[in-house]
Amino acid sequence: MKLDRVIVPIGAVLLAASLAGIWYPLALPRLLDSSAAAVVLAERAAFFTPAFAVTAWIGATLLLAGAMIWKYRRQRLGTGFLFTWQELVLVGVVLVVLVVTTALDSNRNYLFQPKTSAVDVARQTAMLGIFALGAAVVIISGGIDLSAGSMIAFSGTTCATLMLLLAPEEMKYSRPLGLAVITVAIAGTLVVGLLVGTLHAWLITVVRLPPFIATLATLVGLRSLGRAMCENATLVQLGGKSTQIQIYDEQFRYLATSVWIPVVLFLAVALVIWFVLGFTVVGRHLYALGGNEQAARLSGIRTHNVKWLAYCIGSLTATLAGILFIADQSVADPQTLGRGYELNGIAAAVVGGVSLQGGIGTVAGTVLGALFLRVVIDGVAKVVKTGADVFEGMIVGVVVVLAVAAGQFWEHIRSGREALPGTLGIVSIFSLSLLVGVLAMQAAGVVGGCIVAALAFVLLTALKIFEVVTRSGK
Repeated sequence: MKLDRVIVPIGAVLLAASLAGIWYPLALPRLLDSSAAAVVLAERAAFFTPAFAVTAWIGATLLLAGAMIWKYRRQRLGTGFLFTWQELVLVGVVLVVLVVTTALDSNRNYLFQPKTSAVDVARQTAMLGIFALGAAVVIISGGIDLSAGSMIAFSGTTCATLMLLLAPEEMKYSRPLGLAVITVAIAGTLVVGLLVGTLHAWLITVVRLPPFIATLATLVGLRSLGRAMCENATLVQLGGKSTQIQIYDEQFRYLATSVWIPVVLFLAVALVIWFVLGFTVVGRHLYALGGNEQAARLSGIRTHNVKWLAYCIGSLTATLAGILFIADQSVADPQTLGRGYELNGIAAAVVGGVSLQGGIGTVAGTVLGALFLRVVIDGVAKVVKTGADVFEGMIVGVVVVLAVAAGQFWEHIRSGREALPGTLGIVSIFSLSLLVGVLAMQAAGVVGGCIVAALAFVLLTALKIFEVVTRSGK
């Protein structure tokens, strides 16, 4: 009997039973009209919630292991599989995060408000995933785009400014703008996004600036330009300078407040990019360019045009996201809109398996990376309750480091290199232990942080000793 046919049903049963066990003590009082007996039974059953959470994790792990075994067997038989190993791991990790969040959330939002939670996660994932897909294309081609956050702010401000110029009275007195004004403003904003992508390609291919420098310049410049444009437009049309443009039109706001429009746009962008990367000559050229630019050029690929396409896709997806963000927030504020989002987009791509060295990455992985980031951020918000936005940047930074370090870890093992070499390794033990302890203090308090730091110090020291002994024995 094949192993995957045994462990997959076992994992599914464990996962379903554990979720039912977590849900039971919460639903029982409501099902029995909060009777005293129901409350007592619920309190007793709640005692086993941590055990059910562990069981759910085991069930999800078995499901993931079964999927991996199935994938391995299909590879041995010469048949394909939908996901890569890393994408399968992401699916399992997302399930684990959902289970852990359910166990730790005192309100159990995922159980009692599943529709609301799913809609919010889907909408936020779509808005993140749209510009993450653009970032993935740029990285696959061997480049990097640091301007996505500022491009979101600039494109949102451009769209709001165009609506203000086209319908100043309606914007001033909060009247409906009309479909024609909204369509023209969105179309003009997309054209501006295409021009910014062209600027990036020109700076990189003709002026020969490194992609880091070229997009760093627009990271700083576009946000300032957006603010200046916003102040001038409000001065001319409204009679006073302002760094914000308010948008009250319900038709425009529906673009983001409805869940289906962002999700459909996200899926449409993902399908188009998936088709381009997987089934066209241009897609193969993008991978070839990221793998080895010189070899791609010598083989006859017009690398300048390929880079132009990659950076235009990156700018257009950020532009589309910027339009959705101002529709969601009802205001164009170039000072705060999209700040730091460039890292979120890169993080989603990297977590999804896109190599920062270029030439490697998939659309499915990027979609799963965006979903993973949003599930983690949403989980922290549900567990922490207040002030959860403080942890968002920290979460993204840690996730990026762990995603890149995981790939490098296996390379270290295969090559026999040390993770903590020499004096640098010794000092790194103290730095890493302190960092882990400080992070743990934010959730577990001073005592918990100290315990975690001590445990990390012991484990890292043991790893260092193991490396020293192994090296001496050779």
